[in-house]
Amino acid sequence: MLRESGSWLDFHPVPRLRILPPKLSRHGAVLQFLNMASPDRKVALVTGGAVRVGRALSLGLAEAGYDVAVHYYSSSKAAQEVVRRIGEMGRRGVLVEGDMGDPARVEAIAATVRERCGRLDLLVNNASSFEHADLLDVNADAWDRVMNVNLRGPFLLVRESAALLKENQGAVVNILDLGAFEPWTHRPHHAVSKAALLHLTKILARVLAPDVRVNAIAPGAVLMPENSDAADSERARRRTPLGHLGSPEDVLRAVLFLVASPFITGEVLVVDGGRSLDD
Repeated sequence: MLRESGSWLDFHPVPRLRILPPKLSRHGAVLQFLNMASPDRKVALVTGGAVRVGRALSLGLAEAGYDVAVHYYSSSKAAQEVVRRIGEMGRRGVLVEGDMGDPARVEAIAATVRERCGRLDLLVNNASSFEHADLLDVNADAWDRVMNVNLRGPFLLVRESAALLKENQGAVVNILDLGAFEPWTHRPHHAVSKAALLHLTKILARVLAPDVRVNAIAPGAVLMPENSDAADSERARRRTPLGHLGSPEDVLRAVLFLVASPFITGEVLVVDGGRSLDD
């Protein structure tokens, strides 16, 4: 969940989620719901939408029929490539730059979507800081930097986007990870930020109901950190009861499921191959 990094998906393209006749659709009722719900072109905003899991979400949502506002911070070239591919699908891609740790930039992100897209049906808070440090080595600046991106940024973006989301009974999906449940001693500020985002998800679900649904997804090992090696991947695989690692497309499928489930709000969908069963 690094905010800016290279993409595993450069070597494993996102599978095309083509809308097929009802009995042939690879994703069944999920994609049928998304495309039959409204004749208008729906709009999704994906923060951190240019790289890694965010890239899969941006492209997959475009395949599912959304125009996509692709937020990025410093991955300009990657974001432009994602928008280009979205255009090739016949959808509209909009570039939205901004530091999620800067309140003024978060407000500008929401304003850009409002001005350039005119509507917002889905907000995916995916951008995240994933800094490594032992607890007693985390200083005030490092703590604030992670909290600002992972927690304050998503809160402010939902607040600034709430009116637009309400207009079309939209949805918010916050991307967590297993740090929301586990005491990660080598990324303590990250883990605390994700635990807080989980609780914020439930508060937002209460406050924004019945007009906007708010849920969260907590992926497990769907994409290893860039500095990981084969041994790290093998350790993660062994800790996963299903016996294999996941993929960014597993997160995409979870997002599509939540969007297509109008009676679910305030919930966290864990997508970890069973790893949390051992805890």
